[in-house]
Amino acid sequence: MAIEVSELPTLDARATAAYAHLFQALSEPTRLAVVQHLASGEHRVRDLVEHMGLAQSTVSKHLSFLVECHLIQARPEGRATWYSLTRPHELAALIAAAEHILHATGTDAVLCAHLRHPPQGPATGTAAAQGGAAASSSGREAE
Repeated sequence: MAIEVSELPTLDARATAAYAHLFQALSEPTRLAVVQHLASGEHRVRDLVEHMGLAQSTVSKHLSFLVECHLIQARPEGRATWYSLTRPHELAALIAAAEHILHATGTDAVLCAHLRHPPQGPATGTAAAQGGAAASSSGREAE
């Protein structure tokens, strides 16, 4: 028995686009790696370049996309900009759901523990937790 067109649900194009944009942000391996790094706390572009071994332009491009998706936020401080996750606990819930789906479909894959279990509190990290207090007194380098 065929489904009648009138029985099909009405799709919300705006909502569909928003979900697609979110999943696009997390579908690119480099962006997902950036998110995993930021789950441990705030990072500057230069920190991510050093940790990931990528060009500054590549890291900046991916950070811009993640900011556009509201997954991360930028905090300017002097000549540097610090990036952090905007909603670490909600992102952890999304990652946990993805792990369950992957497991249910035959793929056991687990991302870094600090992404799955973000620190308690309003922020994922502070400049002080990243050694920023010492860097402040000695003058941080720009991105």
